[in-house]
Amino acid sequence: MQEKRRKLYHKRRVHFLLFLLPSLAGVTLFVLLPFLDVVKRSFQTAVTGEFTGIKNYGVIFQNQAFVLAVKNTARFTVVCIPFLVLLGLLVAFPLSTFKEAGVVKSVYLFPLAMPTATIVLVWKMVFYRQGFLNLLLTRLGEITGLWGEVAVDYLGTGASFWVLVGSYLWKNTGYTVVLWLAGILSIPSEFIEAAKVDGAGRWKCIRYIILPNLKGSFYTIVILSFLNSFKIYREAYLVAGSYPQEDIYLLQHLFNNWFVNMEFDKMAAAAVCVGIVLFGAIMLLQRIWDRAD
Repeated sequence: MQEKRRKLYHKRRVHFLLFLLPSLAGVTLFVLLPFLDVVKRSFQTAVTGEFTGIKNYGVIFQNQAFVLAVKNTARFTVVCIPFLVLLGLLVAFPLSTFKEAGVVKSVYLFPLAMPTATIVLVWKMVFYRQGFLNLLLTRLGEITGLWGEVAVDYLGTGASFWVLVGSYLWKNTGYTVVLWLAGILSIPSEFIEAAKVDGAGRWKCIRYIILPNLKGSFYTIVILSFLNSFKIYREAYLVAGSYPQEDIYLLQHLFNNWFVNMEFDKMAAAAVCVGIVLFGAIMLLQRIWDRAD
């Protein structure tokens, strides 16, 4: 009997490994091996390939552009993720009670289908010095008599950071709402009905029934939002080019400029540092998630 169970376990294990093999092969070939090559290049010169030890790492941490890009990217991530998670949850709660929630979800997902170039064109038309926002504010000032002409260059001042934040929230709120909705609608209605029978009001149901059952959705949303926050570079690059206003000078701008200048050694060292930070952040979130369970 034990021999039969052992054979069955071995067979299932082989099937499991065969099932994972294509995925593991793809990850190894297209992710792990290239990253190992980047790690190797981070200890070499860009042209001759001469071994330099940790010199490249010392250079990037003394580079003002790298420090600025790290600071802006970290600031953007810290600001955007809480806003996005909370905004999606606040929209998903009332939406979960609608019978036509599917149609509304399609509307929220529409920004994801918009080409980035189109979105950038809209931001330019709205936020430039002669853009629609300034024209609207100027008109309101004329009507009310409270202020004169408004000619703020939102994309050329510190306000550009908040324009970028708004762009990120506008584009990514849709999938966040959908994920929150999926989590809310998957909660058995019997739980909430039983709580109401015991005298729990709406807020107590949300606090003690709904929110504890949304931990899986919360973890998924945070991870996706964290990774997507690094994709906002496209909008910033198309709006302001390789050297934008310093408040929206991100790591991706720096990598692009180093690539153009063929400074591959510094780019490799910076990529390794960023990869380690991303991996550490994800592992930390996973640990927090495991403890919460």
